[in-house]
Amino acid sequence: MKLVIAIIQPHKLEAVKAELYKEEVNLLTVSEVLGHGRQKGVAEVYRGIKETGNLLRKIRLEIAVNDSFLERTIEAITRGARTGETGDGKIFVLDLNDCIRIRTGEHGSEAIG
Repeated sequence: MKLVIAIIQPHKLEAVKAELYKEEVNLLTVSEVLGHGRQKGVAEVYRGIKETGNLLRKIRLEIAVNDSFLERTIEAITRGARTGETGDGKIFVLDLNDCIRIRTGEHGSEAIG
């Protein structure tokens, strides 16, 4: 089991979700976050408003997947998020020791689905 964490541009969220759904990856958590990478907070336009300062709006996706879904999850995020410009984001993959479905008490791969 793996935990995939992706940091993407806010305007790419719908495209990433559409790509994930095509790959039958339906379980995800989405958070709005602030941060910057190599662009160091250089101004960018978000929904027609120019954002300045050193922290930019980003979207953080957290997706727990079984090992058999890892590559297709990464490929889907990459397809949906890539613009080819600085600031497209990052994908982090972490080992996931356990997952527990609260409703049923299932552990591991069964709890992820």
